[in-house]
Amino acid sequence: MTEAAIHRTDVAIVGAGPVGLFAVFECGMVRLRCHVIDVLDAVGGQCTALYPEKPIYDIPGYPRIDAQDLVARLGEQAAPFKPVFHLGQQVTSLAPQANGWRLTTSRGSVVEASAVVIAAGVGAFGPNRPPLPGIEAYEGRGVHYYVSRREEFRGKRVVIAGGGDSAVDWALSLAEVAARVSVVHRRPKFRAAPESEARLAALAAEGKLDLVVPYQLHGIEGDGARLTAVTVATLDGATRRLEADALLPFFGLAMELGPIAGWGLTLARTQIEVEAATMVTNRPGIFAIGDIATYPGKLKLILTGFAEAAIAARSAHALARPDTPLHFEYSTTSGLPSA
Repeated sequence: MTEAAIHRTDVAIVGAGPVGLFAVFECGMVRLRCHVIDVLDAVGGQCTALYPEKPIYDIPGYPRIDAQDLVARLGEQAAPFKPVFHLGQQVTSLAPQANGWRLTTSRGSVVEASAVVIAAGVGAFGPNRPPLPGIEAYEGRGVHYYVSRREEFRGKRVVIAGGGDSAVDWALSLAEVAARVSVVHRRPKFRAAPESEARLAALAAEGKLDLVVPYQLHGIEGDGARLTAVTVATLDGATRRLEADALLPFFGLAMELGPIAGWGLTLARTQIEVEAATMVTNRPGIFAIGDIATYPGKLKLILTGFAEAAIAARSAHALARPDTPLHFEYSTTSGLPSA
């Protein structure tokens, strides 16, 4: 499908995750209009695609909020400023022009903007798949790399493989609804938050889940359509069979910048270097915020990205409204600017 259109706006935001959505709000607060482009079919980025029901604990004012609820609140906050979303498409080219930048998407849309804010999170992402023969046949039908709804696993025998936060957090969550949860890891020590690891050990001690350590994935069994078991092995070759209805391998994401890598930006591996005071990249008029941005002392948290969005919006104002002085006001004083 081709979306043949040319759009003119103040700011083009690349990425519709939480930080990109908050950038819409911050731009709106300084009277800048936004178009938002994202390769996913829905807003929310990783919060929507990877862990919509996972609780987040470090959002100010919310002792606990599920990722999907955070996305909904951010969308509600941005809505008064009437952003235009171009979802399910990727920015394939970025070219300078007299008064800013011209972005072209994979669906034929063209967005011309005074400034560009890249809020693309980790860039393009996909799961690191375990090298198990025949695993492709069960993907989406027993093998899952993401959990969208934990209710899908109610009453099932679930094997979780991995030792990071995702593996531990979902083991704790699914233990409440699954018939049985087995956590497979190659060593007794996990790479999760200490409190989460302590809760995992406590549940194992109470017999509410199984810690299968030190083992790693070895094979899968099934009839080609339905998973029935997972085999695991030690480094010495000893094997063990775990009856299973579902396998959740959490071995992190394979991340790549995609077309962004060819935009002439100064990169530090898969991140874009910016000036912390303005969030500008080495190319004037292009800003980067959130996990994709890096600078000395960077703290990779959603709340850090929120602050960066505010900085980038005010930096972009100077480009989109060069003849209009920007007077700083608190939202309690200014209220929401009229559209």
